[in-house]
Amino acid sequence: MTGNRVYVYRRFERFWHWTQSVLILFLAVTGFEIHGAISFFGFHQAVIYHNTAAYALMVLIAFAIFWHLATGEWKQYVPTATHIKAQTNYYIFGIFRNVPHPTKKTVLSKLNPLQRLVYFALKVLVIPVIVTSGLLYMLYRYPHRHGVEALNIDTLRTIAVVHTIGAFLLIAFIVAHLYLITTGATVLSNLKAMLTGYEDAEHVGPHE
Repeated sequence: MTGNRVYVYRRFERFWHWTQSVLILFLAVTGFEIHGAISFFGFHQAVIYHNTAAYALMVLIAFAIFWHLATGEWKQYVPTATHIKAQTNYYIFGIFRNVPHPTKKTVLSKLNPLQRLVYFALKVLVIPVIVTSGLLYMLYRYPHRHGVEALNIDTLRTIAVVHTIGAFLLIAFIVAHLYLITTGATVLSNLKAMLTGYEDAEHVGPHE
């Protein structure tokens, strides 16, 4: 704690958050170009950039998994039913009526019940599906190239659909996330906290 501020987000946590954000947005842009929705880098260059960013994201994920396990921060994402109804009502009604937030962020509990559910689903379902389907894409053995024989399947259509659905779910999360970061004590307070690591003490509850 420094003065009236509490150190909530550690240095690696912030590095991981922003690096992951940049990589995912870049993957979205190149992914849209690969699908022909936009034209920016050119198809072949977009494929190269997309694959490179995908490998970088997987390396980052590996480091993040190790960090979460080593620090115990994985506990932040364990779902809980406590206050989930109150949190849902807050987002649907209370937030528009200036009702006090039903839960208070702490160093040991940075996510509210709905955030825990969403992040848990992202980490155990959406991101693993995107990564796995993406790897199948990259390791697919085309007739004119060497690759993994076991992946010499007839078509990429199912993999493409699964990968695209996962990508759109992730984009939907990002859109919701961008909105929700504006619902803190001030419009920019949550953004500032993820940049500096500090939150105002009055908006952070006890450590335990």
